[in-house]
Amino acid sequence: MTPNTIEKTSVTLLGLGAMGTALARTWLAAGHPLTVWNRTPARATALAAEGARVAGSAAEAVAASTLVVVCLLDDASVGEALAGTDLAGRDLVNLTTSTPAQARTRAEWARGRGARYLDGGIMAVPPMIGVPEAGGYVFYSGSQELFEQHRETLGVPAGTTYVGEDAGFAALHDVALLSAMYGMFAGAAHAFALIRKEDIDPASLAPLLADWLVAMAPAVHETADRLKSGDYTKGVVSPLAMQVAGTPTFLSTAEQQGVSPELLSPYFELMRRRLAEGSGEEDLTGVIDLLLH
Repeated sequence: MTPNTIEKTSVTLLGLGAMGTALARTWLAAGHPLTVWNRTPARATALAAEGARVAGSAAEAVAASTLVVVCLLDDASVGEALAGTDLAGRDLVNLTTSTPAQARTRAEWARGRGARYLDGGIMAVPPMIGVPEAGGYVFYSGSQELFEQHRETLGVPAGTTYVGEDAGFAALHDVALLSAMYGMFAGAAHAFALIRKEDIDPASLAPLLADWLVAMAPAVHETADRLKSGDYTKGVVSPLAMQVAGTPTFLSTAEQQGVSPELLSPYFELMRRRLAEGSGEEDLTGVIDLLLH
């Protein structure tokens, strides 16, 4: 090994799906000694040719490095893979998609076995890993000491954003952002459905739609400020009463175009409920309170 390689932190990676394989290749390319394990050994063949050490078992892989990164299918898979392994003195970084409750439980489970624990939520798809300009990053939560010690190594595949000592916060941030993404996709799907039967090129609507969504994005900062202050009326330009009055136009247009309103109706119903409570001068922030139970 070269002196440069010796200086790099050794990493163990459990899980070689599309994301795991992308992570592995970035650490190898950066000169980190890498030990890998996968339930299906054949997936490790290509990485072995690229310099990875392939462990015969998860326990063998865990024993090879202090820093152990897990990227498996789900939380149950993590428990199965690590059952019977000696985690004492290990730094366990779990990049497996999970719920906040699962992450907190897994953190306690790891600490009970003598390991420091860090949970991660990957805000990227495999092609973005190892490509800084792609903008991918990973939310981390749990042991700040672990995060600070391994920040440089963890930052090799993608950017890092630490969101707190609560191990569930990474998963919560991950799901919150992805939930907003699906809401955006829902709105875009409805927009494209409205023009689907017309002589309108979807490619001509796409840039208009993208620009409009970008123009509306700063509204999330206003929503955050109103939630923090508790004043939902300050600086409101489009009050709830006015917006509710406009909803029949959206529903009628959908009906005329032969489009189901099912992606819009639930939100419109929440708007009407909030208005019925006498909150016509607010913006849409109050809808958030209706979602809590």
